[in-house]
Amino acid sequence: MNKHYDIVIIGAGPSGCMFASELYKYKNYSIALIDGQTEENKKPCGGLLAPDAQKELTKLNLTLPKYLLTDPQIFEVETIDLKSRIKRYYQRHYLNMDRYKFDKWLLSLIPQGVNIINDRCIHIRKNESIYNVTLKSGAEISCDYIVGADGGNSLVRRTLFPALTYTYTSIQEWFKCDKGLFPCYSCIFDPYTSDSCSWTIFKDDYIIYGGAFKTSDCKKRYEEQKLRVEEYIGYKFGKPEKTEACMLSSPRRWKDFLCGKENAYLIGEAAGFISSSSFEGISSALTSGKMLSLAFINSKKSKNVLKLYKKYSFKLRIKLYLKTIKRKILCSPFLRFIIMKSGIKSIKKY
Repeated sequence: MNKHYDIVIIGAGPSGCMFASELYKYKNYSIALIDGQTEENKKPCGGLLAPDAQKELTKLNLTLPKYLLTDPQIFEVETIDLKSRIKRYYQRHYLNMDRYKFDKWLLSLIPQGVNIINDRCIHIRKNESIYNVTLKSGAEISCDYIVGADGGNSLVRRTLFPALTYTYTSIQEWFKCDKGLFPCYSCIFDPYTSDSCSWTIFKDDYIIYGGAFKTSDCKKRYEEQKLRVEEYIGYKFGKPEKTEACMLSSPRRWKDFLCGKENAYLIGEAAGFISSSSFEGISSALTSGKMLSLAFINSKKSKNVLKLYKKYSFKLRIKLYLKTIKRKILCSPFLRFIIMKSGIKSIKKY
């Protein structure tokens, strides 16, 4: 007989973990959390904890264990425009961490009453008021409420809702590299190969080079851009130790931010809750997971959950919509040239 739960959460990243943890503390729901992430199959991520995410952890009274951090810690970003050949430095305060360990740490904080299932969801179907979930192992479970916390390529969203209008393929490679050859963190713009941004980040003895590319010919565009970066910096990355890729959301319109319907809900990047200008999504994942839990806790009727979730997340959606405007400015070669040429808010090095 298939196991039935009140709530099944697809995805055990920051949003899924936060929702499960906060809800179980106050409501006696039977909850299953599907965790499909392993060391061999983990989410590609730069692993930088931005100030907004640090603020959310502070609100939750959570402090980061030392073992999650990697060297070096970061206080600036070097911004490069390969078309204009302008380079500027801007002050930023990020915590450099191991993203996979961070996710597993959040998972370890979930109360024992939540059933964590190490498997991958491959199919979802609705049968009247019940959602049936098929796992890669062949097991099937069902639930009254389903929560999509499964990232930019969300199966829950693709199955039950309109898909996001715009997504990228994020590709990044890890290279052995000595510190001192590059800045700790750089943001790279190259309109010839992408209408978005790319990055380099140091992680202990490795440098990560990655970027967001239109899905068609993404690998070709990545390799072309990498050659342009190597020519600019006068250094060849060499053979990568590993290559990672995933789908990355880039909300552009108000309706791309989607909370849910009919006892199905979206949180984190699956809901479109990610910055389209920087692709920072951890803060929004934590926030939206907390907000949906509050909607369940404070709702006396199931039909009111969505109404409350929309109310609680309104300011977050406004904030992220403003990021779409910021993206238009930063990713416009002409406007970016003016901003970088002016040097406004940049740091002048001695």
